[in-house]
Amino acid sequence: MKRSASIFLTLSLLVWVLSCDRVQSIIHDGEVVARVGKHKLYSSELNAYIPNGISAEDSTRLALQYINTWASDLLFLDVAEAELTKAEKDVSTELEDYRRSLLKYRYEQNFVNQRLDTAITSSQIERYYDSHKENFVLQLPIVKARFLSISKDSPSLSVLRKKMASEDPEELNEADSIAYSAAMKYTDYGNAWIDVVTLSREFGVDYIQLLSSMKNGFIEVDDGKGNLSLAYVAQMMKEGETGPVEYYDSRIRDIILSTRKQALLSDLEQDLLDKAKKQENFEIY
Repeated sequence: MKRSASIFLTLSLLVWVLSCDRVQSIIHDGEVVARVGKHKLYSSELNAYIPNGISAEDSTRLALQYINTWASDLLFLDVAEAELTKAEKDVSTELEDYRRSLLKYRYEQNFVNQRLDTAITSSQIERYYDSHKENFVLQLPIVKARFLSISKDSPSLSVLRKKMASEDPEELNEADSIAYSAAMKYTDYGNAWIDVVTLSREFGVDYIQLLSSMKNGFIEVDDGKGNLSLAYVAQMMKEGETGPVEYYDSRIRDIILSTRKQALLSDLEQDLLDKAKKQENFEIY
């Protein structure tokens, strides 16, 4: 009995000591850099937020941003604690709901990660595409193109114009080699479909304006500073057409994986219910 009383007194004393500001300062091992009411922010906490290797200006900006956010949160907390009723401050139900949701989510993630078949064949993609073509109507034109930015005075410009528009693989390879050495920027979009918005960003203009300036497959935009942005559009599909399966490849893969995940989770839910009923651990009265 005396031993129990001694332990209780020791624990009580420990709780009181840990509440003292002096001990808190020792635990945080740093100077106070800000205070809101009884709350203190220590330099060690602030320093943990500031990345290493940044400039003094950025460090100061991030520090002030953190301090203001920290202070704002605590001011709201203090006002809420003071002005909300006891019932309004009772968040136990919400916390329990959140805990349940979080634990369920984590278990589902582990369950799916251990069982999900991530292998997707080309034939599976094509089957899905053929069965859902109505979902693959183009909202924007798409193109296969080659883009470069080059000086208008470059002696390689006329050669590049010719070879970029060629269908001969050897001439296209030559265009690649010349462009990489002569152009300020060269991007070959010739092997994959891209939407025209992506191409228009290379020119810094609206895609409608871009397409309206296309002549014989070429788009040219003069920047007024002696440089030329140039693209050759080898293929184009218009808005409203059904896009090719290869353009939607990654999207279809995501859809197939998502469908598999949902099937796993639905089976898991049903299995849990069936097992609980079989073990008489779940009853409906």
